Amino acid sequence: MARVYNNKTEKQAKVSRVLTFSCVDGPGNRLVLFLQGCNFDCITCHNPHTINHCNHCGDCVSACPSNALQKDALGKVIWNVAACTHCDQCIDICSHKSSPKITTMTVSDVMAEIQKNQFFLSGITISGGEATLQLPFIIELFREIKEDPQLAHLTCFIDSNGSLPISGWERVLPYLDGAMIDLKSWQEETHQWLVGRGNHRVFETIRFLNETNKLHEVRLLHIPNKSDLDSEVEQVGQYLKALSSSVQIRLNAFQHHGVVGQALQWSKCSREQMETFHDKLHLIVKRPMLTPDVYT
Repeated sequence: MARVYNNKTEKQAKVSRVLTFSCVDGPGNRLVLFLQGCNFDCITCHNPHTINHCNHCGDCVSACPSNALQKDALGKVIWNVAACTHCDQCIDICSHKSSPKITTMTVSDVMAEIQKNQFFLSGITISGGEATLQLPFIIELFREIKEDPQLAHLTCFIDSNGSLPISGWERVLPYLDGAMIDLKSWQEETHQWLVGRGNHRVFETIRFLNETNKLHEVRLLHIPNKSDLDSEVEQVGQYLKALSSSVQIRLNAFQHHGVVGQALQWSKCSREQMETFHDKLHLIVKRPMLTPDVYT
């Protein structure tokens, strides 16, 4: 149940992690909120424990070396933050792509974190999982930030898979400074295979945010011999070329970090493969594109 604060019911969010400082989740120094839950089931997900909500099966309880997990009288798994050593054994053992280490935070809780760190921040980024599944919370948080004289200068960004309908983007638009969107494949069939859903909304999202000057970055994950971004490089390049010149294009290389399941058997994207992909795309796009600094 939502908390009542100052005679109003506050929005809450299920939070997987809070980073009070990040320089890779949007421009400048940012506080990042990773929300739990995703409507994609990406084969290549490097944070698969953020996809589902805990089903309280209890498999993680006996596996916890610090006894930080217990079941309550209702059979729900309870996380003792003070006892936790963050070894992530619970995440490793979970077959449900979830985590018992989820915190419920209100808008006031997050605002307090922002206020503590405000002098070191350029802005706030809400990520996931898929952040927009908890859109009412994001809207209320961003509104609070923009209405606070001491925090209004902070930029408000969303990191998204692009699945939110346009009606949702319209609701958050007055408080949104920018969004970073993943374009995981070109063909609908390939996208369906990679993430379990089609990509028509992703294209709609990119179009809408580009037209409203809220599209900060489009990211492409290069998976050699698996995705179709390189085999459809002409179409992809022409599409990216048509975006506003202010939109940043980032090319990510598929790696094994955090990945589970069949994708662990896939070859990682090497620096040479990424450079080849970049060069082919650059011939068409004819603008700077960011590539990884590290390959693991």
